[in-house]
Amino acid sequence: MARVVVLLANGFEEIEAVTPIDYLRRAGVEVEVAAIPVDGKADLLVQGAHGISVKADLTFDELAMRDNDSLPDGVFVPGGMPGAANVGACELALDFIKQMFAQKKLVSAICAAPVVVLAKTGVLAARKYTCYPGMKKFEDYCGGKEKASQLTAGAVLVPDEPFVVDQNLITGRGPGAAEQFAMALVEYLCGAETAAKIKAASVQR
Repeated sequence: MARVVVLLANGFEEIEAVTPIDYLRRAGVEVEVAAIPVDGKADLLVQGAHGISVKADLTFDELAMRDNDSLPDGVFVPGGMPGAANVGACELALDFIKQMFAQKKLVSAICAAPVVVLAKTGVLAARKYTCYPGMKKFEDYCGGKEKASQLTAGAVLVPDEPFVVDQNLITGRGPGAAEQFAMALVEYLCGAETAAKIKAASVQR
């Protein structure tokens, strides 16, 4: 069974978080929601950007202590602000994403998170990606223009697609694309047959 960790911080976009969690669990993926600390404190009850709270399975610190010798099959970062910025401010979370990418594990993010989080880790370099319209200035989140240029060299924005798959990197455009993005994760981890069954059973468009 595949295992995916979702990095959730206060201010996350609810649709973008819950939709992939739901579809991945329907596909039989073990999904663990890890609460990212904000200002040094992590609470299992994570507040969404629109007032909907989600109870995480564990804190990120607990995850790191338990799994320091093993990595899951994938990591997913929802968008929303300041949720994505709160994940991007956690150096341990950024290191975790780097480790996942280096080990050819699935790294995925949607909306603001590709720019606000993934760009800081270097995983977008020489890859195709998409993100929320207007979230294009890497220098705003990577410590200036020079650092951003180094971290994202060769990155190619695909602006009008709901999601983009580039090897072990999957990025999504925004909340309206959450279902299509989620199904791309399902197909990547579980195969086209499982994705087709879930699509039919959930009466997708």
